[in-house]
Amino acid sequence: MVTMFITEEDYIQVSSDALKIIQQANEANRLRAERRATERITSYLGGRYDMEQAFAAEGESRNDDLVGLMADLALYFMVLSLPQKMGYEVRKEQYEKAVAYLKEVQSGKVVMNLPAHSESEEDNTGDMIRYGSDRPNNYIW
Repeated sequence: MVTMFITEEDYIQVSSDALKIIQQANEANRLRAERRATERITSYLGGRYDMEQAFAAEGESRNDDLVGLMADLALYFMVLSLPQKMGYEVRKEQYEKAVAYLKEVQSGKVVMNLPAHSESEEDNTGDMIRYGSDRPNNYIW
C-alpha cells in the first residue's frame, strides 16, 4: 500500500534532524520504514477509516495529522536501521507520542478527518449483541 504519500519536505517540516537521518538511511531502508509506518498506522486506524483511500491522497488533500504521524513513525524506523542510531532518544519519544495518539483515535476519543469505510465495507459487529455469563469456567465439554 506504500505510495508516494510522504515527501522529503514532509519529513523536514516534522523534524529538524530528519534530513540527516534520511541522508544516512539508504533508499531501501527508507522505503521499508515507510511501509512499516503505513502498516502500523493502518493496524490502529484501519477498523475505523479507509486507510487505502487516506494514503492515496496527494498534495494538499492529505490529512496533515496523518502526514505527521507517518513522518514520526518512519523516522523512528529509519533510526533503528542506522548503525549509530543517531537521534534515537528524540525519535523514540516522538514514536511513543504518535502511538499514544493512534490509540486515542482507535478508541474513539479522538476523531481524525479521514475517509470512513463505505457501508458495504464496514464491520457491523457494533450491531451484534453479546451474551453469556460472567461466571468463569462455565463451559460444557
